[in-house]
Amino acid sequence: MATLSIIIAAKNEARNISDCVQSASFADEVIVLDSGSTDGTAQLAEAAGAKVVSTDWPGYGPQQSRGIGLATSDWVLSLDADERISPALKAEVLEAIQSNRADGYRLPRLSSLCGTFIHHGGWRPDYTLRLVKREKAGFTHHFLHAHMTVDGTKADLKESLIHYSYRDLDDVLEKLNRYASGNAKDLHNKGVKGSFSKAITHGIWAFLRTYVFRAGFLDGRYGFILAVYNAESTYYKYLKLLALQEQRDQV
Repeated sequence: MATLSIIIAAKNEARNISDCVQSASFADEVIVLDSGSTDGTAQLAEAAGAKVVSTDWPGYGPQQSRGIGLATSDWVLSLDADERISPALKAEVLEAIQSNRADGYRLPRLSSLCGTFIHHGGWRPDYTLRLVKREKAGFTHHFLHAHMTVDGTKADLKESLIHYSYRDLDDVLEKLNRYASGNAKDLHNKGVKGSFSKAITHGIWAFLRTYVFRAGFLDGRYGFILAVYNAESTYYKYLKLLALQEQRDQV
């Protein structure tokens, strides 16, 4: 029978890691790559049954690549600490790795914003490649929004990965700044130019795309909150990109 490794990159995820590992406990091994947590994440993960590997933080993509390298099973599934595998998804994953009908599988995600699950605005079904044969698996090397790759065929699963992405407004604001910085770094590394006018126009477009064209208004006030978040995150991303350019030019 085909075997499965689940890899989780984490830092200071004490409120998430136990539930995350427990939802993954059906796998043949669960590997948590802990990058210097100070809140007991590593100990909680170990107590929940995971193998914990202490590392530095080279960026999301390189960290996930390390996880793939540490895995020993036939298949690998990449999981974030704020995600959960439901019983229905567990059954579908186990069926998929035995069926061998594809080399990799995309999972739909159901994500929450401040306790409310979002069904529009570009957040649903939000397919993401997460389950791949280990020998054919890879990861892009983006600092922030890296993604899994597969050297072969892909198929989609039906059951959703549950994503507790933004637990409260403090979490929204913290991630807005962190994601804007990480995205700016990735754009800077790709040679993309930033400007004040780009920050404004791209920010406005992010709001319209989320709230109007992707029907975020159907999610009520949380759809509006998401649209404003996307606008602000995009606005600051391009301002931070401009700042990186100016810092480079001063060297």
